[in-house]
Amino acid sequence: MNLIDATHDPALKSWVDSANAAGTDFTIQNLPFGRFRRAGSDEPWRIGVAIGDQVLDLKLAAAQCPWADGVADLLQPLAEGDLNAFMAMGSQARSTVRSALSAALAEGSDQGPFLELCLVPQREAEMALPCRIGDYTDFYTGIHHATTVGKLFRPDNPLLPNYKWVPIGYHGRVSSIGVSGQTVRRPSGQTLAPGATEPSFGPCKRLDYELELGILVGPGNALGEPKTMAQAEADWFGLVLLNDWSARDIQAWEYQPLGPFLAKNFASTISPWVVTQEALAPYRAPFAHPQGDPQPLPYLSSEFNSAAGAVDVTLEVWLKTKQMPEPQRLMQSNFRDAYWTVAQLLTHHASGGCNLQPGDLLGTGTLSGPQPGQGGSLLELSNGGKAPLTLASGETRTFLQDGDTVILRAFCAAPGRARIGFGEAAGTVLG
Repeated sequence: MNLIDATHDPALKSWVDSANAAGTDFTIQNLPFGRFRRAGSDEPWRIGVAIGDQVLDLKLAAAQCPWADGVADLLQPLAEGDLNAFMAMGSQARSTVRSALSAALAEGSDQGPFLELCLVPQREAEMALPCRIGDYTDFYTGIHHATTVGKLFRPDNPLLPNYKWVPIGYHGRVSSIGVSGQTVRRPSGQTLAPGATEPSFGPCKRLDYELELGILVGPGNALGEPKTMAQAEADWFGLVLLNDWSARDIQAWEYQPLGPFLAKNFASTISPWVVTQEALAPYRAPFAHPQGDPQPLPYLSSEFNSAAGAVDVTLEVWLKTKQMPEPQRLMQSNFRDAYWTVAQLLTHHASGGCNLQPGDLLGTGTLSGPQPGQGGSLLELSNGGKAPLTLASGETRTFLQDGDTVILRAFCAAPGRARIGFGEAAGTVLG
């Protein structure tokens, strides 16, 4: 399957100058979707496309710019702010709109004079969740995270035997998912203090973040009708950054036997821009389980998944405390180290007949790297709180304190390929 076309040409430039700047997240080769309105206005939400430091307002663009036959119809749900309806249209609609937007935003485009009037500076845009999220499932694909955390919680049995056979997941909470800029109130719950025989109830003392990617589903499947790997590969819409905030002391007491509950349901933060799978095509990579590990069962295996199931996305966590003038990077990892691919997660989720729907969110789980210092949570970086991190400000952290701001960032970059960035997923602990 040839995933590369003219929209990926690294030499392609835009008439939006900021899209051509070195290091920008939002090149013309990216074109992610987000839901926005002008800050301070009560205008209807609409879908926009990030280009450089601007947002292309697709409501205005659909009305004021001439488009080729068929494109105007595909733009209508986006103009109406309904990304879910566009997601449901599938891969052909995504590719058609991407090609049309790329051509319209490219240097020398005849549509440029029309679209210049449809740009909004990102600093003047109020962002919302990009789509209606009907359901949220969080997986556990980061084997390095699973192993490290398993050693902290279960020293004698860190990685359970099913981990290398089946993508592990649990059903999360949709109502507490917010967009970047979210404030997070420290949750309360039951905890069991060391040496105590009875739990107590009170504020979380071991508040943490989790570095994840979120997968947004495109076309769904009918109840009782599983997805094949080929269908799953065609049907995932795109990726966002995801911070699955975690109350570690509450989690340690409550997670057995049914898994996370209050430790996870109080807040999750995603980035506002959805990077489509088409934009990520130049960064697809071969996928295989390590030699000696069990190979995926046939329903989780395909020739394409082996050849290009992985995605080369660099991930980072940054922290800003009240005393810091600028945030500090805490770690860096890569999505290629995940134990399962996007298509495998969708396929497994639907394999029992579960009906996925456009806009459903699937979290990858914490994406830690294999090396020391690549933990995707403070739980890992501080060795369960035993080894405090010393920050550039001279402060130390084992877990998050009130006023701390956590910023997730991600990008794809390689010689001969255009940079594809994700923006940020930022959240601040109230206090």
